[in-house]
Amino acid sequence: MEYSAPAAYLPYIDELLDQLQKRAHHPVLRYQRDDVTGDSLRRAIYRYARALSLLGIGRDSVVALFAPNCPDALAIRYAANLLGAAAMYLPSLKDGKSRAVLLERIRPSLLVAFPTTAHLVPDAAKADAIYVSTGPTARRLDKLAQAQSELPLPSCTQPGDLAVIVSSGGTTGVPKGSRRSFAAYSAMVCGPCCKDRRQLVNGPLAYLSQVLVDTTLIGGGVVVLRPRYDPAATLAAIELERITDVLLVEPQLFEVMDHPDVRRRDLSTLRSIAHIGGSAPNVLLRRAVARLGPVLTHMYGASEAGMVSVLPANACDVTLNPLACAGRIRAGVEVRLRRDDGTLARNGECGRIEVRSAAVAQGYYHQELESALKFQDGGCLTGDVGFIHADGNLWVLGRASDVADMGGRMVGPTLIEEILCRLPEVRYAVAFAAGTDAVDGGWSVAVEPWAGRDIDVARCTRALEDALGTCVSHAVHICVVDYVPLTEQGKVDRAAVTRILQSGAPLSQETSGLHRQFADAGVV
Repeated sequence: MEYSAPAAYLPYIDELLDQLQKRAHHPVLRYQRDDVTGDSLRRAIYRYARALSLLGIGRDSVVALFAPNCPDALAIRYAANLLGAAAMYLPSLKDGKSRAVLLERIRPSLLVAFPTTAHLVPDAAKADAIYVSTGPTARRLDKLAQAQSELPLPSCTQPGDLAVIVSSGGTTGVPKGSRRSFAAYSAMVCGPCCKDRRQLVNGPLAYLSQVLVDTTLIGGGVVVLRPRYDPAATLAAIELERITDVLLVEPQLFEVMDHPDVRRRDLSTLRSIAHIGGSAPNVLLRRAVARLGPVLTHMYGASEAGMVSVLPANACDVTLNPLACAGRIRAGVEVRLRRDDGTLARNGECGRIEVRSAAVAQGYYHQELESALKFQDGGCLTGDVGFIHADGNLWVLGRASDVADMGGRMVGPTLIEEILCRLPEVRYAVAFAAGTDAVDGGWSVAVEPWAGRDIDVARCTRALEDALGTCVSHAVHICVVDYVPLTEQGKVDRAAVTRILQSGAPLSQETSGLHRQFADAGVV
């Protein structure tokens, strides 16, 4: 599919404020079971914009936020963008050194924190931080905003100015921040959206959640904000808030579908569970469809590349086995596949995925070398391997480093996980390259049993050998865990799994209670 030039520039913040004015007396957000009207959010944006302006924020400024899922966090980002400044939601990294490195790289003009995130501010940055709903009055951004006028302000955006910095997942180290101009970000979030959409946002705003919020609000829908992801809370929110759309990364999807509450919650309003961010064995996707209904929407994309392809819920006919593919390439997106020698692959032939579209980031912020490697000729090298089927659908095999050619057969994480998850004692399995490359080091695999069952590693190895041969089975290093460790974003924590394999000690998550619930409910 050929790349289409971006449409005429219209700032997303102008579209958003217009929509909020149209829905002045209608709810646009649900937070802690209270409604926030379009007028209320709009007035908060103008007050925060004036407060930020008093603090010297304007074009060429960067406002960084350690932000929970709350209306004030949204209003502050919109206010910064209204002034022509850039904004970034910072990930809540557990490691303080990683947070400090990220902040040193971003070098924000202003750092904003909240009661639940104030502890994330590194010591070196505390003197320059400002707070919302906590801290001394002199350092309270919300107090300053309350004293400001709520009358409208004109937008100061310029198409080429920096608008947003979006964090990567950080599964391989300190997250990178991909940058987008106002023109690029506006092209990303301004599009068709159902006005009756009720989008549940229970993931950190630092990632794709902010795009879903903006798309829904600009499209006239309602966003339901929840502080964090939890499988039981997710199912309860879908029922209580009449949710139509929710985003889950694959490990979360598989937790939700296996939770015993799925049997007693009314999920009839749900139209789409968009899943993204990892491998998805077909056997698990079939189980998800059986338990949640035909609502799975498989999306392929990245924080750097934007959304690339979509397999909509109505295409997930399990009898036709389309679930393992990433769907149709979106309009305005060009995907090219390159062989290892740099030449272009033919349709149906595997290659490294390159993406061009108006939504592709302009590079990494303050990381020129990494940008040069990731972004070339106006496109983004996703780092993944896949192929385009004769029917036009894109199939993604996984990260290039996780995929190996084993005797003429391309073997990646999803294929390994598929075989292991067919074993009746295995609830979930995750695989990725051991070391830097599966070709040299093979694969690290964590397998999680159903509660009350034991996993025999030798049996797992035999299953892999029967399906893929000894060459593959000998290259797979398996550890049994009580609970697959996840990152803040909900993706598999590769570093934690690697540590488990190296130490030989099992991982448990006593606070989850998830597997005990599986056993009590007889979910198998």
